[in-house]
Amino acid sequence: MRPRLRTTSLSLTASVATAALAGSLLAGLPPSVGAPAEPAPRAERAPALEVRTVAKGLANPWDVQQAPGGRLLVSERDRARISVVRNGRRRTLADLSKLVWVSGETGLMSLAVDAAHRRVYACHGSSKGGNHVQVTRWRVDRKWKRLSGRRTMITGLPSTSGRHGGCRLLLQRQGPGLVIGTGDAAVGTNPRDLDSLGGKTLRIDRRTGAPMPDNPFAGGTGNRRYVWTYGHRNVQGLAQRADGTLWSVEQGSYRDDEVNLLVPGGDYGWNPVPGYDESVPMTDQALPGEQQDARWSSGESTLATSGGAWVSGRQWGDLDGTLAVAALKASEVIFLAFTDDGALAQVTRPEELTGFGRLRSITAARNGDLLVTTDNGSDDRVLRVSPR
Repeated sequence: MRPRLRTTSLSLTASVATAALAGSLLAGLPPSVGAPAEPAPRAERAPALEVRTVAKGLANPWDVQQAPGGRLLVSERDRARISVVRNGRRRTLADLSKLVWVSGETGLMSLAVDAAHRRVYACHGSSKGGNHVQVTRWRVDRKWKRLSGRRTMITGLPSTSGRHGGCRLLLQRQGPGLVIGTGDAAVGTNPRDLDSLGGKTLRIDRRTGAPMPDNPFAGGTGNRRYVWTYGHRNVQGLAQRADGTLWSVEQGSYRDDEVNLLVPGGDYGWNPVPGYDESVPMTDQALPGEQQDARWSSGESTLATSGGAWVSGRQWGDLDGTLAVAALKASEVIFLAFTDDGALAQVTRPEELTGFGRLRSITAARNGDLLVTTDNGSDDRVLRVSPR
């Protein structure tokens, strides 16, 4: 059976950073600009999709990650609970309600699993020493039934009412880097203030919590040592492409959700001052210096994009190598095809992934399937999406 798809092919004329420079960018070297690239022709072959429920009875599940032995770890924002799901059954791994500050968009959010060392990382609200967001690490026992050895990895990510407290974690495939995407806490000065941890992507050593030594401002003092990129509004998704490049998914104001290729030290142009003026462009090219343009933007109306994951495997046909992005308001998953040098080539919207309500997180499973969480507030689910 042929899938029900809505597909748009695009040709961009803006200059983009070349894929050949990806290694230099990740090493913290200055970016350069290449010539415009036409999108490569794409075969008209995409699979039908099978969508199964693998966990239900959840409330606002913010993230889902794979753990060994067929287990899935799921975080619930307001319940502040980490669950283990296996063979369709859920059990509580940790009730963190006494640790986690919950307010508005902030609570227990992103997870990261370092299976080789049996470590679990979580990004969550905290009221210790004033309301903020922090990243905490635990060790998990061999049967994945208990957490111990709690350690704070980084703290003081700004939060006020809980608005724009979104926090996404990504373990880099090479080296000890842990990437952290943060929201601006709805404070206009945070995104471009290098000594604020809000409105940024950060990189720390997952073993120690120290700033990564190749961060672009590692030679400075204070919080800027942690900064990888700045000028963001509300980073909701992080994903590492097969070529090693890092990408973010970001929610816009009333317009312009964005997918960004993260350039070390890059300014992504969100500057809603004075006050918190959301009428300004998401990427304001009138600011001093160079601002990095989005590689995809929703345009005049937002989708409320959230998690993102790169799709991998020949079974995905024409969708192999695309970035799958979950959307809350639009209640769909969009698949974005980019050329090797990062230009947008095609947008695909499978109808099989509509009808589930708000979709929050999306994670690539080891066999190539996608794991997606709904975020409707009651009887939420984890969905497993498989090409047929």
